[in-house]
Amino acid sequence: MKKLVCRKFSRYASPDRGFERLTEGVGVTSPVGLHRVVEPAGVLPQAAWRLDADPRVGANEVRIRVERLNLDAASFRQLSEKHGGDGEKVRAEVLEIISTRGKMQNPVTGSGGMLIGTVEEAGRRSPLGLKAGDRVATLVSLTLTPLRILDGLARWDGRSEQVPCDGYAILFARSIAAVLPADLHPELSLAVLDVCGAPALTARVVAEHVARRQRAGDPRPVTVAVIGGAGKSGSLSLAAARRAGAGRTVGVVPVAAERDALERAGLASVVALADARDPVALSTAVTTALGAPVDVTVVCVDVPGCEHGAVLATEDGGTVIFFSMATSFAAAALGAEGLAADVTMLVGNGYVPGHAELALELLRSEPGVRGLFESRLAAD
Repeated sequence: MKKLVCRKFSRYASPDRGFERLTEGVGVTSPVGLHRVVEPAGVLPQAAWRLDADPRVGANEVRIRVERLNLDAASFRQLSEKHGGDGEKVRAEVLEIISTRGKMQNPVTGSGGMLIGTVEEAGRRSPLGLKAGDRVATLVSLTLTPLRILDGLARWDGRSEQVPCDGYAILFARSIAAVLPADLHPELSLAVLDVCGAPALTARVVAEHVARRQRAGDPRPVTVAVIGGAGKSGSLSLAAARRAGAGRTVGVVPVAAERDALERAGLASVVALADARDPVALSTAVTTALGAPVDVTVVCVDVPGCEHGAVLATEDGGTVIFFSMATSFAAAALGAEGLAADVTMLVGNGYVPGHAELALELLRSEPGVRGLFESRLAAD
């Protein structure tokens, strides 16, 4: 089995000096990609409207030949709903976004996704440890990755989150990439690595709650609700919560088919049916399932309007983790204030040390998780 290797650059020069623009020839480029920002000037690549996807790499950059994109769930849902499920129109808009902006960043949701491909060239001073021929997944968002598509997305029908394509992308010095494991199909690895931050942060937060309760001599089990428990990040988060010591878990899903699938997977103590956009229905479903509000609520759905229900479902002193890119953080903060809810709210930023290894290990060791992922890929 090929060992997964994740590499992140953590020590770097000041981002506003010590680099040369690509147009000036050779040299070390900005470790955070400032030299790739076309407009507006002075912002980081994620906040930029347009990036320069010039294929020439600086001494500390890496060029990836792209074979597949994975659009994040909120972005794909928004595009699909906008075009009434018309795949050709979805394909055309994604192509237009990439060609116009030099990256894949949905202008409505602000989100992107990630990709897999093969390293074509690694600059001689790149700190990522990658070499030509390595097959990798980028663990940084497409919203900050310079990207150019060469085949017009001709092999994609616009009806799935995974996008087969030919093109190239650029990684900066301060990036994260994982060499793909040899024992898993690349499409399966891509699906897992796309959401690997969710189970890692869930495990950390649940473990902290367990430790706090143990220090206080409190025998009550830590309880966890995962909203969207049958999805990619949701199923991994349920498995991670159990591994981290959660005593009881509830997976909340919106439709009977997902309820049945999650029950078969055996990842949750209880599966509840509720519309996460209905605050009262959501909180009632959670408290009915476990007898009280939960200690930790993890939001993994790709639709807006789920903030208040998550807060209501969480016990005072508990934690709400928002992983959905459809989350309105203003609504979450103001909603918690209006409900006088004493809860800690965390934004899942997609990176936790060891996140890729943990997610892939859960996939390998939890048949329920693997079954849900493979069913989803088959449906796509």
